[in-house]
Amino acid sequence: MFRCLATVLSDIVILAAGQARRMRSGRGKLLQTLAGKPLLQHLLDTVSLLPKARLHLVAAPGARGALEAALDFGTLEPCWVEQSSPQGTGDALACAAPGLVGAQTGGTVLVLCGDVPLVRHETLAEMLRVAGEGSTVALLSAIPQDPAGYGRIIRNADGMVEAIVEDSDADAEQRTLGEIHTGAFALPAPPLADWLAALDDNNAQGEKYLPDLLPLARSAGYAVQACTAPLAVEVLGVNDRAQLALLERHCQRRQADALMREGLGLADPARFDLRGELSVGRDVFIDINVVLEGVVELGDRVYIEPNCVLRDVCVGDDCVIRVGSLLEGAEVAAGSTVGPYARLRPGSSLGIGVQVGNFVEIKKSTLGAGSKVNHLSYVGDAQVGERANIGAGVITCNYDGQDKHPTWIGDRAFIGSNSALVAPVQVGDGAVIGAGSVITTDVPEDNLGVGRGRQRNVADWATRRKRQNQAEAER
Repeated sequence: MFRCLATVLSDIVILAAGQARRMRSGRGKLLQTLAGKPLLQHLLDTVSLLPKARLHLVAAPGARGALEAALDFGTLEPCWVEQSSPQGTGDALACAAPGLVGAQTGGTVLVLCGDVPLVRHETLAEMLRVAGEGSTVALLSAIPQDPAGYGRIIRNADGMVEAIVEDSDADAEQRTLGEIHTGAFALPAPPLADWLAALDDNNAQGEKYLPDLLPLARSAGYAVQACTAPLAVEVLGVNDRAQLALLERHCQRRQADALMREGLGLADPARFDLRGELSVGRDVFIDINVVLEGVVELGDRVYIEPNCVLRDVCVGDDCVIRVGSLLEGAEVAAGSTVGPYARLRPGSSLGIGVQVGNFVEIKKSTLGAGSKVNHLSYVGDAQVGERANIGAGVITCNYDGQDKHPTWIGDRAFIGSNSALVAPVQVGDGAVIGAGSVITTDVPEDNLGVGRGRQRNVADWATRRKRQNQAEAER
């Protein structure tokens, strides 16, 4: 009676009630991080590229709040479904069945596992195409190097799927089969509720399995066809930290390959991590062990040396980020150099041709074009003009124990080494601060500011001290 099924995608059901027992984590399994995003976010981003359909999320009791807080649904409007207890994938889909729009209007239900994050939308689109070829149930298979733990696909002489046998229920001969089921189905919506009601839990796990729908589908006149994923790794699931690490490296390599095809130079794509979004200009080169997080923009001819971390930064043309530097929430204009071992904290902005050197920390400050802070200094809550020179060991004392205060340093100002500028304080254009000074009041334009004790030299002090020590030793 259901053989005139319409082939439009009507519903997408994501089974997202998995726990994190083997993760030993306070976060749910689907909120574990992969390439800077929760596992489930990867799948949501993928299904957003498919034809518009109602999205159903089957979650564990009490999990909705954490999932809503951590995920970006974009234009997707999920219908939340609670699976009260883990009784298998068949039970999970049965929980969502009453809300399927395709049950009344006709259509195809795409069923996906939330812990299989890297399946491509092209692969899912092929499943839907196969499901649309008449009365067909489509499922997604793969041929991994090691099929242990996965349900095996049993095919007949015509190549059609006869059955799926769970690993725990398979005999020795069935375990030698290399083709596995990934958990993804494209199913006809109208008969689905009846098929789900007929499932039982007569198996080793005592759970209701979705693959047990296949005999019911065949008896109703549906063909069952497997679509094999081009790459087995795209359909691997995550149950523990080892599997998560395996997918992390695959995901990073996939991103690296795509970026290199677009012209990015990488010293070693196996030692590159992108945990967000990256846009690059021409002739950009990134050395080993660089981590990019959030939204990162790199202009033309940017060179990033090893062991750097860039988080939500914009770097202009012809900049060099030297070894071991950390940049977060910062803007670096063209021709600037940062590092080695420098830190730019959120709210920092470097003008054109600025030099920030080794072991320098910049916090919520603006440095004008051509200014230099080359050694062992801290500049916080400061406005620095153009072509200023800040010497080694200089700090802006921006915190008085209760409040933060600003420092203003004018164009062409020179701040001598080991000086402390006690904010709020202003150093005028062209002013000079003597080395070792503590500056507590404003220094006008072109003035010399010196704030230190007067030097006193004591004649023959060293000789007299030596004689005194000798006399004490003889006693």
